[in-house]
Amino acid sequence: MSTTVNRRTALGFGTAATAGLVFGTGSGASAAPTPDRGAATDAIGPAERRVGKIYYRASTEAGGTWRARISVNAPDGSALTAVDQGSDDRVEAYSVNKVAVAVAVLDKVDRGLLQLNQTVEVSAAIVIPDGDGIFRLDGAYPSTVTVGHALAALLTVSDDTSVRLCGLVCPALEINQILVAKGFPNTQVEPVANPNRFFLGATTPRETHDLLRALVAGTLLSPASTAFLLAALRSPIAYPDGIRHDMSSADRERVATKAGWFNGGRNEAGIMFGTDGTPRLTYAIFADGQADPDNFGPTHPATHARSVMGRRFLEAITEPGTAAATSRARSAYRPSNGG
Repeated sequence: MSTTVNRRTALGFGTAATAGLVFGTGSGASAAPTPDRGAATDAIGPAERRVGKIYYRASTEAGGTWRARISVNAPDGSALTAVDQGSDDRVEAYSVNKVAVAVAVLDKVDRGLLQLNQTVEVSAAIVIPDGDGIFRLDGAYPSTVTVGHALAALLTVSDDTSVRLCGLVCPALEINQILVAKGFPNTQVEPVANPNRFFLGATTPRETHDLLRALVAGTLLSPASTAFLLAALRSPIAYPDGIRHDMSSADRERVATKAGWFNGGRNEAGIMFGTDGTPRLTYAIFADGQADPDNFGPTHPATHARSVMGRRFLEAITEPGTAAATSRARSAYRPSNGG
């Protein structure tokens, strides 16, 4: 059995023992269309123009197929489109959809149907023995963890077993119903025979982009759940490759991000914040078909391209001379040496 089948099966199927726009257009069927520089108008500010050029240059060099929706906030908070490439194409989300799963679980918390300190059982049968995460490294089961712990692992180290743990408290069909009710009918997990298991499913770049904008606008979840979700996505242990790879620790704190990788797919979506803490740029980037599909590290062409984008996107939205002092002043990260 191939690695693809093994991991997909592990994520989705249960056993008898367990009940888990302005540069370029097009559909994304080519590596990247030649940027339509004639589409740039006086209404598009320098940051949006720079971001679009950065994206198309890096994605073209990486090759393969790219689909993306990227916007930069106007002073009034509205979204100025920097990239709209195949943004309504339905794509495999992979672990980017873990954000959507977390939104569904936190929605139930907001409605009083769950609590973050509620416990769930981690049985040996529910643990995915390979892939990403920390639960597979434990080796001591059965055990229990809180819903909050499962969500933190889901969003930071992208733990695969956490997908199943979330399924125990928010089944697949309920996740999909919540997402539809919130206005995201194309962002759906894929149910399987076991109602508490699912594949991570599909989305569109536009819907993932819009979900993230709704999150930081405070219209998606309660203030407490919004803070919980953004804190996890901005934490130092959240995905350090891709967008955040070539950044200082202080700069990484300005980025809330979630990546997803499987087979040849390399996806990432998130929000960049200004030095004043306000959201400045939202990105949803989905790539596949590049060379070196078995390389899941930062040297993969698409992942490396996102690292180039990330550093330069941050520069595009940062006023000169403000980053270092402000970032240091608001830094919440303090390493520990134990004790």
